Amino acid sequence: FGMSTPATVAGKAFLIVYGLFGCAATILFFNLFLERIISLLALVMKACRERQLRRSGLLPPTCRRGSSMSDVDSLIGWKPSVYHVMLILGILAITIACCASAMYTAVEGWNYIDSLYYCFVTFSTIGFGDLVSSQNAVYRNQGLYRFGNFMFILMGVCCIYSLFNVISIVIKQVLNWMLRKFRCRCCPDCHKPSARLGRRNAITPGSRFRRHNISMETDGQYDSDTEGRRLSGEMISMRDLTASNKVSLALLQKQLSETANGYPRNVCINT
Repeated sequence: FGMSTPATVAGKAFLIVYGLFGCAATILFFNLFLERIISLLALVMKACRERQLRRSGLLPPTCRRGSSMSDVDSLIGWKPSVYHVMLILGILAITIACCASAMYTAVEGWNYIDSLYYCFVTFSTIGFGDLVSSQNAVYRNQGLYRFGNFMFILMGVCCIYSLFNVISIVIKQVLNWMLRKFRCRCCPDCHKPSARLGRRNAITPGSRFRRHNISMETDGQYDSDTEGRRLSGEMISMRDLTASNKVSLALLQKQLSETANGYPRNVCINT
């Protein structure tokens, strides 16, 4: 808040080093808190969803969690919506701020609006320093008040930090939606198909050698007619073609002749 600051050069240097690792560890702690909150919300909302399905008859009452019916209903790996998480975190932060404001009003002598203002400035780590708690020399039940103050600030900062992260995700989604709308309305190229798209049957360089390394190292025999086939647009040797179709060169000439002339033609296979 600014009411306690380092005065010496050694103290300022220690603050820089300690703050570098301390702030990083604190951010890590807040991120882990947000992950646990999301996991807890997912577990609770998943249980509520299963109970709703059982009441509606879509899920048997004897079906346990994690069973095959839960897989059918897509409950495995189900996650809550970002809007639900934002709403719950907002309600939790408001509840903590209201309870903390009641304590500050009774102990510090501030009015309730100033206490709410102090809670927001403190929980959001802004810390102007115009209002600071625990600055009087003597408090009634001073140890209990300081412990309550510590717990309220810790939980409030965790909730507000998590809420800010979720709000940033929502803002990003809204901005992406606005940019897509703006781009589609203002840019005529958005309605044209992309000219840089490759052919549907394009072959990735090197895929022939990866897929058909057996035919290059062996005699080129395949177990079925479908093995060893290539997509249209890939170069193929005559040896690979005859080996993949299990025909000799004479039979291949016969097939090509029949296809060209439209009728069967006798070809001497021995030659």
